[in-house]
Amino acid sequence: MDEALTLHEDPRSGNCYKIRLTAALLGLPLECKKYDIMKGETRTPEFLAQVNANGRIPVLQVGDRFLPESNAACWYLAEDSALIPGDRWDRADMLRWMFFEQYNHEPNIATLRFWLRFVGEAHLSEQQRAQIIAKRIAGEDALALMDRHLEGREWFVGDSVTLADIVLFAYTHVAEEGAFRLDDRANVMAWIKRIRALPGFVTME
Repeated sequence: MDEALTLHEDPRSGNCYKIRLTAALLGLPLECKKYDIMKGETRTPEFLAQVNANGRIPVLQVGDRFLPESNAACWYLAEDSALIPGDRWDRADMLRWMFFEQYNHEPNIATLRFWLRFVGEAHLSEQQRAQIIAKRIAGEDALALMDRHLEGREWFVGDSVTLADIVLFAYTHVAEEGAFRLDDRANVMAWIKRIRALPGFVTME
């Protein structure tokens, strides 16, 4: 890629980490500009006007253009690489898992991690506390589905790592910070080890 790549991120975020990991596995240089979402640094007039009017990160900056939404940014970086399958069915199946991650996985596992590790249960609103049980059930269901899918296979789609693995790894490997148990998911644990062994792998900050 000829244009400079800048990631606007909070490094504690798994959604931001997905993009850093994708770039690292592809050997793409990526400059990072850090924000603290706990201090409202993505809600300033400057950020809203210049980076993302939605007030959220991550945002991948490509030259002077800004691309929000983590999975869209991962796709942009990975297009025409081995991280996106060449087979039409496998590409659609990869997207299926990426949609699953955003709809079933991230809203439950990532949310409880954020609430419990960074906000603290004592500081949650009554409405948030009321959602904990439902989010825990839905998160455990997502992990159980992943574990069943990985029975007898190494990767989520086809026979090599794809974006499906990267986006699911981001919050799965830190799920215990949201009080989810991973030790009971032998297939997920083995898959996590395979991701960590990939050439170019970088850790989450």
